[in-house]
Amino acid sequence: MNTARILTKDGGFGTQMTVHVGQAVDGDPLWSARFNATNPAAVINTHLDFLQNGADLILTNTYQVSVEGYVEYLDLDVDQSIELIKKSVRLAQIAKDKYLAECLEANLHVDDGLPMVIASIGPYGAHLHDGSEYTGEYVDHIPIKKITDWHRVRIEACLAAGVDALAIETIPCQAEAEALVEMLCDDYPEVKFWVSYQCKDSNNLAHGENFAEAARSMWDLLRERNVQDKCLAIGVNCVHPKFVTPLFESLNGDTPDSERIPLVVYPNSGEVYDVAKGWLGREHCVPLASYVPEWSKLGAKIIGGCCRTYDRDIRLISESVKEQNKLKKLI
Repeated sequence: MNTARILTKDGGFGTQMTVHVGQAVDGDPLWSARFNATNPAAVINTHLDFLQNGADLILTNTYQVSVEGYVEYLDLDVDQSIELIKKSVRLAQIAKDKYLAECLEANLHVDDGLPMVIASIGPYGAHLHDGSEYTGEYVDHIPIKKITDWHRVRIEACLAAGVDALAIETIPCQAEAEALVEMLCDDYPEVKFWVSYQCKDSNNLAHGENFAEAARSMWDLLRERNVQDKCLAIGVNCVHPKFVTPLFESLNGDTPDSERIPLVVYPNSGEVYDVAKGWLGREHCVPLASYVPEWSKLGAKIIGGCCRTYDRDIRLISESVKEQNKLKKLI
């Protein structure tokens, strides 16, 4: 991966998938993960939408997958569930191959090693389908080993299928993030990854810990393990975009460039979800692309979108990222 320049991540997978399957994604306990089994063509085409609109990195459709979920809601057995997780990685790889073939035919240049296929490793709370990934309350009563053992099954399936890295994402609590990273350091020392927290405001993780303190603690943990080179970035996702700059300023604002922690950011659109009325406030959202200059100045190396961001949003982010990369070359 070329860390000398900023890279564009894809957008909200479940959001963009509605273009291909309608609103059937919302409210499903498996969310978009059901379509790995029932409509793989839609999964491939959703990945392809983002690639064709400038994404350097695409995340596998595995945020909400789990063996337990596939057993309960698709009536699969354990082995079949693991195979379906592997299949979801292959669907992203098929999209990547299609995109590279399109580029070759059109004589378009693609940087070596790109695009990358990154495994989406969402939090334990996501599979509970109770919104607890936005509070992290489960970490207060579920043993951390049970949480990491649960993660291990799908991490191993994704690694076996050949992903380029892991996105440890939407993690609401420091304990889950650090336990996961310690597991990677101990058992998968060659694997590259990023860690992205879920935050409830401009200071704190969803569970309540201070973001800057949690991020520095993570960076120190990696330094002690001598594996900082395996961590692509630390940051936030699925947060309101207005929170990002103060969060990043609290971490990197007064830090010399040479000592800054590399950051990843992919917020939601800024819309607010109402149980009765659905998503509200699209007309008041500031385009995410407009934030790219300030986030890049604070050390963002990976920028994309999360919930309620479509391929057209990624196109605009990609264009802004390219401008920032040009400016970096001139400095």
